[in-house]
Amino acid sequence: MNPRSDPLRLVVCGTDTDVGKTVVSAWLVQGLEAMYWKPVQSGLEGGGDRQRVIDLLQLPEHRWIPETYAFQAAVSPHWAAELENRVLEPRRLQLPPSGTSPLVVETAGGLHVPLTRTWRQIDQLQRWNLPVVLVCRSGLGTLNHTLLSLEALASRGIPVLGLILNGPLHADNPRTLEDLGGVPVLAELPPLDPLSAATLSAAWQKQKLGLKFRALMHRPDH
Repeated sequence: MNPRSDPLRLVVCGTDTDVGKTVVSAWLVQGLEAMYWKPVQSGLEGGGDRQRVIDLLQLPEHRWIPETYAFQAAVSPHWAAELENRVLEPRRLQLPPSGTSPLVVETAGGLHVPLTRTWRQIDQLQRWNLPVVLVCRSGLGTLNHTLLSLEALASRGIPVLGLILNGPLHADNPRTLEDLGGVPVLAELPPLDPLSAATLSAAWQKQKLGLKFRALMHRPDH
């Protein structure tokens, strides 16, 4: 990536369902002044994840892109589509133009969540070939889930910018994940009370994430 001309485009993936991808996506959208896109949404109660990001950040319309597929049921996308007698066509999940703005893409579920009976999320990631920020839990169970996810990404040659640990701060897991996973822990996002644009901004500044992402953009492999 040429940092002087190309805006940062990244994908936020999770090690599991409900691991905090949407809050982290909002955090990155806010901090990077990026556009937000969730191409596949399952579960539309409350407007879905896109509406949660909009409400949390008061995100204006020009900063978000509508879903390519949005399904009512809060189940795996392949089944949600079948429940509505719809067909999810992976070829339609083409990256949208974002002009000179960075782009944050939030995936549906974990890496091996099926988008169709023959096409999984990780297949789509490989097609996009964008760098990944992997969101993982901070506490018990995260070592296994995160290391398995990193192994899956590496096996497909999908680049990983780093990890963001979501949840109460842990004394050892960040160091162990860096040592065994071979990727940096970009940040640890503790529970915020209240969760708001202001508290997210304060956490971004405290952890100097702007500087970290600028450094990543200047890496030779980007």
